[in-house]
Amino acid sequence: MATKARFNREEIKLSRAFSPSRTTIETAFYGNNVEKVFDLKKAYKIAQESPGTITLDMPVYEPEKIGLPKDAKILLFNDGETVGRFAGARVILGEKGVVESDITAILREAVYKTRYKKMLHAQAYIGLDEDFIINANLLVPEGYENTLYNWLLNFQYKNDFYDKMYANSEVIGDEPDIFILSDPDWKDDRFPNGLAYFDPEHNCAALLGLRYFGEHKKGTLTIAWGIANRNGYASCHGGLKRMVRSDGKKYVMGFFGLSG
Repeated sequence: MATKARFNREEIKLSRAFSPSRTTIETAFYGNNVEKVFDLKKAYKIAQESPGTITLDMPVYEPEKIGLPKDAKILLFNDGETVGRFAGARVILGEKGVVESDITAILREAVYKTRYKKMLHAQAYIGLDEDFIINANLLVPEGYENTLYNWLLNFQYKNDFYDKMYANSEVIGDEPDIFILSDPDWKDDRFPNGLAYFDPEHNCAALLGLRYFGEHKKGTLTIAWGIANRNGYASCHGGLKRMVRSDGKKYVMGFFGLSG
């Protein structure tokens, strides 16, 4: 399963590709102040050079296998006070009391203010199989290169192998690509602790005034899991491990996290 990047006029009438929220969020990605950072080596370089970054002496394990320079080191960055997701910032379109016209006015102002900044656009795949591999986009301001770099590390950066896998994956339904707009420096008295806004039906979100990396990772997964759920998949936060018993027999055990 793959998402879709472009829709013709007839498809737009029938699809979930557009909503006021999505149109506002997605247009920010196309400004002339946006630089694309699709290459993981470039993402590592600009993250390493970003003010405040600490390059540790600990090497990345087999860095070239994941697309990093052979001498890549672990990068450390301090995101500030918040070290967990803030549920009080979360606003989800479709829930009771959420009025899209009110939120899109806030989004328009947030997007307008990004014109004064250099913005960085990253793109990655979520899912590592032809049965489920979807395209996601993240936009962050200059100064948050570590957020962009870590986001790419947590998903699958684009390379020939996964580009081919994505190309061979069948587009199912009318699911558009994911678009996540982030501006951690955003401020609004109505949301003193930030705003994490999701339009799950149209595969987009805005993370405003939120520096914590987990908001970006799990916010992206929130949208991805919604796509999966609509298309017959069981979305969960977990993993599989192959276990070997003392008698040599093997079995597989599933582990599931509380947030799943």
